[in-house]
Amino acid sequence: MTPHRAEFPSKLRFLFEPARYKILYGGRGAAKSWGVARALLIQAAATPLRILCAREFQNSIVESVHHLLKAQIEAIGLSSFYEVQNSIIRGVNGSEFIFAGLRSNITRIKSFEGVDRVWVEEAQTVSKTSWDTLIPTIRKEGSEIWVTYNPELNTDETHQRFVVTPPAGTVVVKINWNDNPWFPETLRREKDELKSRDPDAYQNVWEGNCRVTLDGAVYAKELRLAQEDGRMRSVSYDETKPVHTFFDLGWADNTSIWFAQTVGNELRLIDYYSNSQMPIQHYIAVLQNKGYMYGTDWLPHDARARTLATGRSVEEIMLAAGRKVRIVPNLSIYDGINAARTVFPRCYFDELNCAEGLQSLRHYRFDVDPDSGQFSARPLHDYHSHAADAFRYFAVAIEEDKPAVSARGINMKGWRV
Repeated sequence: MTPHRAEFPSKLRFLFEPARYKILYGGRGAAKSWGVARALLIQAAATPLRILCAREFQNSIVESVHHLLKAQIEAIGLSSFYEVQNSIIRGVNGSEFIFAGLRSNITRIKSFEGVDRVWVEEAQTVSKTSWDTLIPTIRKEGSEIWVTYNPELNTDETHQRFVVTPPAGTVVVKINWNDNPWFPETLRREKDELKSRDPDAYQNVWEGNCRVTLDGAVYAKELRLAQEDGRMRSVSYDETKPVHTFFDLGWADNTSIWFAQTVGNELRLIDYYSNSQMPIQHYIAVLQNKGYMYGTDWLPHDARARTLATGRSVEEIMLAAGRKVRIVPNLSIYDGINAARTVFPRCYFDELNCAEGLQSLRHYRFDVDPDSGQFSARPLHDYHSHAADAFRYFAVAIEEDKPAVSARGINMKGWRV
């Protein structure tokens, strides 16, 4: 079958020139995703290539760009060249497209050494941990990393890494709706309606400009002040003080851990770690390997629940491993957020070690009530809420004004040394 003529917005010509990093970002309606899909299919038809299509979260193939690639194969007349299977796409010349979520496949990602191209879609959500694992894995001579996303915050890891301070060998292209010669009239009406109703949202959604803060962000003011006051910086580990840890536990969801020390009146958050689908023994090993002198491991109340698999609780397993464990008082989310807002002015964050945790705190926001369309009193439960929950437990566990008792009369004594 003879391929159809494949057309592209003029700004996408750079996709056919060699570069280690090809970064494509901007607002809606710019044809970023279908343009990249089309370019990769054409390149893989001309030369045998192994292409990894990745995003931070992918629980099933439905959440990948598999369907988009299938549609573009048909659109450019390459149906006889590519065999589209349920979880892989293969070309008759040996090219293949494989799909993976970065967050849930960190160990597996390290095995993708022979990849020629990586396409990271919806990259605004990709964490520092995922990038630090993926990039050195893609080391085949001439390999390229393609990145597409709609930006959210200027401080997000992907935007900082590739746009604000791009590495050598990076081509960065911002593309918007007005760069798409096939921009549909339906989207034009949506664009114009949002521009008249909410100009700030329009600048982010359609013009691809970063938001200053996310709508409904829980800790927007607190994080802005911490940045302005210079409390996001290099914060060294004080070997004379114990490190206390604060967990939010998950399995399918993330387990998140903040590492903190108190020095005088300062609350120093020196490190952060998260992972998913790992047993508690994994996290115990992570703590041991970091080499800190530890104080107390603070766990949420569900750490006392015994699992059917082991017959033991997380609390029991950690105590058996020689850890000093305490359970955080079970306050409401509302009270926990207020506690976090109270301690924020005393917090110093190591901006490198805590980058992923800070990214989640910035994205932690109130949910929208489906009936009223207004923000509700409850935060949105998503990937970012786990780091925020662990931070909330950190705040609740702190002695605030009195040495032994919180404002609610709860005994907090035990973690400050």
